Amino acid sequence: MARTIRDPALDTRTARARLRASGKPYFKAIDTGLHIGYRKGQTGGKWVLRFYREDGKYTVETIGTADDVIDADGATILNFFQAQASARQLFIERRRAVAGLPTETGPYTVKACIDDYVAWLAENRKSASDARYRADAHVLPDLGKIECAKLTVARLEKWIRDMAAEAPRLRTKAGDDQKHRPSSDSDKEGVRRRKATVNRTLTVLKAALNRAWAGGKIASDDAWRRVKPFREADAARIRYLTVGDCQRLINASAPDFRKLVQAALATGARYGELCALNVEDFNTDSGTLHIRTSKSGKGRHIVLNDEGVALFASLSVGRETGAPMLTKADGTRWHTAHQARPMVAACKAARIKPPASFHCLRHTYASLSIMNGCPLMVVAKNLGHADTRMVERHYGHLAPSFIADAIRAAAPKFGITVGTTVTPMRA
Repeated sequence: MARTIRDPALDTRTARARLRASGKPYFKAIDTGLHIGYRKGQTGGKWVLRFYREDGKYTVETIGTADDVIDADGATILNFFQAQASARQLFIERRRAVAGLPTETGPYTVKACIDDYVAWLAENRKSASDARYRADAHVLPDLGKIECAKLTVARLEKWIRDMAAEAPRLRTKAGDDQKHRPSSDSDKEGVRRRKATVNRTLTVLKAALNRAWAGGKIASDDAWRRVKPFREADAARIRYLTVGDCQRLINASAPDFRKLVQAALATGARYGELCALNVEDFNTDSGTLHIRTSKSGKGRHIVLNDEGVALFASLSVGRETGAPMLTKADGTRWHTAHQARPMVAACKAARIKPPASFHCLRHTYASLSIMNGCPLMVVAKNLGHADTRMVERHYGHLAPSFIADAIRAAAPKFGITVGTTVTPMRA
């Protein structure tokens, strides 16, 4: 425990009353590189902290009010000895922050790890809100108070099993008990979806823990590295619309929404990416569309076909470069969830059952492109993926691959035609 320092000029309010008022604090060294100061005012004083940084300069911070007029309460009104304790605590926090460590000196919990990770996502990625929602809903209630260093494989696997067994969550009013949708283990698609939710949540938790481990805040990554996601849970059947479906959907859409649908089918861009487009993002010379910020935080250029070039040329002709490319009927931008009701209405009018989501248009663009022979890497680049793994997982079965061509060309043929009977050879 740190030794309490005494100073006849600062120990008591009577001693401090004899000091002259001064904007420059009266300092007392209480540790190496650490001083506590008293700044005397006309009616009372403030305690301040001064500590030296690694660059040789020092920082001065106010700690609290001195007990010159009101008795100390240990929180906002401090005596000399309480001010020393506060100074040491703040000094430790500042030094830990410089070292990239959590400012609290207690155990580094899962909650602290998640908070650090979400703060980093907010500055560097577009998925902070999704990570925060998943953590608040699925991670923190069970694991939040556990010290990261004390996580075990058994504890994490139990958390995964419990989450997978939980019924699907329903939208619930803030402050009310969480509501759930009835479910059954016989509903195979429902079970798969719950496991897929677990896998995505596990990905968020592992990302947070791995970042903390890489930063030296956790000694070992052994526990969560051994925990595996559910196999084949993410193998959802990707729905896409046929060309006929798309034509009916376009014709059935309201005029302002029709432009948005056409833009989605021409680019495969996400709804949020389309909403953020400005007229200047279309380059008529190269026939490309500039997506400035995507889900990954990186920009990209989408190469358009002739129909796409004609569409965006018609949307941008004669307009200011900074104007929004796609707008509602009142001239304002489309925003979050504005597409939901128009999409349902358009699907109903186009007799598309069940109604497709707007994101289905992205799947449609990718699926039809691949079935028409577009290389997987080209589709991946237009969609904004770093490589072909996501495209292969969801759309690879649609591609006229070289495997199919090779089999049809080289597999043995036996001269068998439909209706021909082959007589077995005699021994």
